[in-house]
Amino acid sequence: MSIHLLISATMKLSFALALMATTATAFSPIATNTRVSTSLNAVTTAQIKELREATGAGMMDCKKVLNEFDGDVAAAAEELRKKGLATADKKASRVAAEGKIAMAQVGGRSVLVEVNCETDFVAKDDSFSKFADSAALAAASNDSDDIEALMASDVGGSSLEDVRTGLVSKIGENIQVRRISSRGSDETTTGAYIHMNRIGVLVEIEGGTSEICTDVAMHVAAMNPLYATRDDVPAEDIEKEREILTAQVADSGKPAEI
Repeated sequence: MSIHLLISATMKLSFALALMATTATAFSPIATNTRVSTSLNAVTTAQIKELREATGAGMMDCKKVLNEFDGDVAAAAEELRKKGLATADKKASRVAAEGKIAMAQVGGRSVLVEVNCETDFVAKDDSFSKFADSAALAAASNDSDDIEALMASDVGGSSLEDVRTGLVSKIGENIQVRRISSRGSDETTTGAYIHMNRIGVLVEIEGGTSEICTDVAMHVAAMNPLYATRDDVPAEDIEKEREILTAQVADSGKPAEI
């Protein structure tokens, strides 16, 4: 029955078109010259490619905005950026629980940066990965762990925040730079280990080598210790552990002297 309905609809459509053509012939002359939109003429494949490379937007989005601005690539790029900002604002409230940890080192300063997205699929995307790496490098170049200062950093002529909003527009997910952790100076040695892009550890030591730092960082990632040194352990935690161990010895049945 659906096939018959489709044929019927097609026949009605064909008849309507024929009637319109007959009417046009009978009551008005058909124009010999048809005006083509200037914007359509202005857009070329090269312009679409140039705009895509500059903004990372999709081909159809680039073509549409180029048509709106008569092939002006600069104006089209600005419009796409405005749309990207609006898109980023709309997506900012969505939960971004996936992502990766990126590491960079500049001089004696090593930095880990956590960058989040919404899905593990995007977390594996090359564009997202490159953004995370550029965020880490920018963070390592700054003498601050402040997120706001990081987002204002220059990355290839644009702020990191502008790069982020452009990526949100391109990928279609909420992307956030969440945390920065840094260690190191010219007088110390640092090393890092990142496990499955989800667990990151920085180790700083006096003397030694970066390889030693990396080995220690691997153990930290595996054991997840609460404290780095004996001095970091609060007195109440020490007392609690002492009570637990004392109770274990008492329950063992061994003499108190032991």
